[in-house]
Amino acid sequence: MRLFVGPANFAGQGWGWARAAERHLDGVGATTFSLGDGFAFPVDYTVPVRMYALSRRWQKEQLRHLTAAYTHVLIEAERPVLGTRYGTTCDGDLRVLRKAGLKVALIAHGSDLRVPSRHVEMVEDSPFRDTSWETVSILERTTTHNVELLNAFDGHTFVSTLDLLDYAPRAVWCPGVVDVELWAADTVPLERRVPVVVHAPSKGRFKGSELIDPIMTELDRRGIVEYRRIQRVEPHDTPAVYTAADIVIDQFTMGLYGVAACEAMAAGRVVVSFVGESVRARARAMTRRDVPIIEATPATLVEVVEKILDDRDAVRDVAAAGPSFVAENHDGRRSAAALAPFLTGAGP
Repeated sequence: MRLFVGPANFAGQGWGWARAAERHLDGVGATTFSLGDGFAFPVDYTVPVRMYALSRRWQKEQLRHLTAAYTHVLIEAERPVLGTRYGTTCDGDLRVLRKAGLKVALIAHGSDLRVPSRHVEMVEDSPFRDTSWETVSILERTTTHNVELLNAFDGHTFVSTLDLLDYAPRAVWCPGVVDVELWAADTVPLERRVPVVVHAPSKGRFKGSELIDPIMTELDRRGIVEYRRIQRVEPHDTPAVYTAADIVIDQFTMGLYGVAACEAMAAGRVVVSFVGESVRARARAMTRRDVPIIEATPATLVEVVEKILDDRDAVRDVAAAGPSFVAENHDGRRSAAALAPFLTGAGP
């Protein structure tokens, strides 16, 4: 079985799923590709954006390459793996690749599937309430199409985070993959009198940074915490950023836990974020464990931080559960098990 994964590789997850399939499933070899811009996450090869979008020669060679060298294709974020030859979404690719005899599955990452108009109905602090933000109307169109595509597709469909099951209820959870050893830390959080709090969002608008920053800056001014707002950290630098912290603040606007939260949990940090009860319930049902993240919203953040500092031992116990939770659910084994029916030929 030869698996091809692309073209997004957001947060290095295309690479993570490919390596998980190779490591935990017999007889699987995998290759990942992405466009040659953005953060330097691990990937087998990249393609320049202009070549991907404009070169008919490359697009024809890509199709020839896939049909000659692979048996399975996992398309990320509903984006085409054949460039724009058949359109800007993967609808045309699905027809062409399946006609050529390849087995094809779809996996959604997040923003490609969360429909803003539905998200605001479920999440009070949704970033999509700001209709003057031009991204909202763009996402409304693309995600509505992607939801229809994913739910109508008669093959295997996957989602990377549990909140996405609200939009694709027939999909299978294929968790994000984290290298637990890479993130391991030998320090215990909250031993400093004034704890270091880190917030290092990849996209601050989506994670509610404009809500978090004023609150944490004021707590820093009062000497309660040392707040470190990290901008555009490179992937290879992030472990050092997290392990130097006592508390990692993830997001307050989406209602989920994703790769960044898993990385902070793997580092044994105190993670504060808005996960939401529906995602917590799904995680509890699927993993038989509570997600070891301290729940907070913008309205409760100050109170939550004060409680953390008042009962440090109890919070350390929550943080100590993080590495084992990630090792059990996000080290690639569960992801490979999710992909196994697709790769072995079982029906969706």
